[in-house]
Amino acid sequence: MRFFKNTKKNEGWLTIAFHGDGIAAASMRRAPAAKPAVAMTAFFPGSVSAEALEKAGKELRAGDYACTTVLAGGEYQMLAVDAPNVPPEELKTAVRWRLKDMLDFHIDDATIDVLDIPVDRHAAARANHSMFAVAARNSVIERRQHLFAAARIGLAVIDIPEMAQRNISALVEPEGRGVAMLSFGADGGLLTVTFGGELYLSRRIDVTLDQLLEPDHDKKHLSFDKITLELQRSLDHFDRQFHFISVSKLVLAPSAATGLEEYLSSNLYTPVESMDLADVLDLSAVPALAAKTEQQRFFVALGAALRHEEKVL
Repeated sequence: MRFFKNTKKNEGWLTIAFHGDGIAAASMRRAPAAKPAVAMTAFFPGSVSAEALEKAGKELRAGDYACTTVLAGGEYQMLAVDAPNVPPEELKTAVRWRLKDMLDFHIDDATIDVLDIPVDRHAAARANHSMFAVAARNSVIERRQHLFAAARIGLAVIDIPEMAQRNISALVEPEGRGVAMLSFGADGGLLTVTFGGELYLSRRIDVTLDQLLEPDHDKKHLSFDKITLELQRSLDHFDRQFHFISVSKLVLAPSAATGLEEYLSSNLYTPVESMDLADVLDLSAVPALAAKTEQQRFFVALGAALRHEEKVL
């Protein structure tokens, strides 16, 4: 998923993601027949500004990389729409027309990209073919561009958390089966389902990481109930819509929250397990990533740094 054309650099991708308390950066190395290796992570605490970003860029040698950044959950809308039956060069225009009455802002103020949702390759016909449309206000995209330009960092791609999570989810998929993945951050929970390395479902859950870390037992379990209900609804809907995909398990992204895996295991038919990034990534260059809190902090940045080129639609 990209809003801008990529530029090739020798060192691969450097992701620079913004958190409420600072700037998180990560880069990856890939080698055939080996786990993707984390080359570097860095966190720069404090408020996000052009000055802070420029300083981080210098320390990271950002000019050696193709740089990507990630929008926050509230900075865009992601919608599933019926795929228009038009030539590829007319696709975005046709999708823009379909989004006209679906967005909470005027379509003329939107930057739009699309991502295909693959159909059952064994189906006789391509009925009910859908795709994801991602729309962000032009002002959001322009602010991000201007911030990187002011920091003198070349920005190749603006990504979204769903695609970063998709990249990590693809690493834990059993052959021929799908995986649901659930992560939490400051802007809430994100549920995705992937199959064959492709994104098929995205749902936001209105529960933040801080709520999962709530020391009050009753308040925390109210959040657990809310998560369970949303998961049940979403997975049931997914099963009806994509009957050709068998979801093997629900994987919880790393966090310091406790009790959620056990609660969900007791209330869902789908097997539930918590993830350790060391199972799918080589963390030897960054020993600090052994800690769950560090894995949670860099989860989105690492996922975005795993990006590969999307098929242009």
